[in-house]
Amino acid sequence: MKLYTSPHAPSPRRVRMYAAEKGIALELITVDIASNETQSAAFLAVNPVGETPVLELPDGRLLTESNTICRYLDETHEGPNLFGATIDERAEINRWIDRLMFRLYVPTTQVFRHSHRFWEGRIVQVPAYGEVARAQVLAELAALDRHLEEREFIARASFSMADIVGFVAVDFGKVVHLRVGAEWPNLARWYTAIRSRPSATA
Repeated sequence: MKLYTSPHAPSPRRVRMYAAEKGIALELITVDIASNETQSAAFLAVNPVGETPVLELPDGRLLTESNTICRYLDETHEGPNLFGATIDERAEINRWIDRLMFRLYVPTTQVFRHSHRFWEGRIVQVPAYGEVARAQVLAELAALDRHLEEREFIARASFSMADIVGFVAVDFGKVVHLRVGAEWPNLARWYTAIRSRPSATA
């Protein structure tokens, strides 16, 4: 299987990290966002939306959207179950995936898009909106710190896809100076533990 990926983008990183945890070997095809390669005719033929990741299956079918790709791989490969073994586990993990995507990851991307010079001239930036998004991220990080006060992982007693989603979002925040500080000791402990996993460098 081939994975169209961009090295510094968070969404394909979720897939690479997930695949590393499952021990799934993927052929990586790098698509450069900075040079607008994602908007080239060749890549738009792969994904008309112009975004990575894209998983190309052996029969030529293409899957997009990082969490969908990971769910597909989870159901088609042996290895650690990262989406839950029971209906209750799956519900709790998916609940946290949705929460982290919409309340942490998406606002973090909006801080990046509306306050970072990488996007100057590429989109219409609204700095005030970037600051609103920053406040949303900080509030969610504080809530996540409280949640982790008496637990090692986010959604269950063991590592899950929710931890991948959360870690990638938190780590991506560094590009816009959203860092885990001493004011969030539980979050810092969790972040350090996830960062030490081999998959974090995938």
